[in-house]
Amino acid sequence: MVVIVFRTRLKNGTDEQALTALGERMYEIASAMPGFISYKDFVAADGENVSIVEFDSMESLAAWRDHPDHQAAQEDGRQKFFAAYQVQICTPVRSYRFDGKHRQALD
Repeated sequence: MVVIVFRTRLKNGTDEQALTALGERMYEIASAMPGFISYKDFVAADGENVSIVEFDSMESLAAWRDHPDHQAAQEDGRQKFFAAYQVQICTPVRSYRFDGKHRQALD
């Protein structure tokens, strides 16, 4: 599994409706791609946006990275929406979950 942490700060005056529409389109494409696992988006109290995306492999992530619509969206992000961003590509060292009763190792 590969985990992508995408941290952004918006430019002043960003058209948030346009950004939301673009994000929805990117989710539609990414979630239909082989290897896509999940996507979650959060906003911190200080205004930073954090997206966490999971793919099953570096190869499936590379296919997403190289998708022409995603590349165009990246350029739009730099030009229209983001004052700053950071992308971190990670692989889990350990993974487990708790369901309220039991802890289960996932690796």
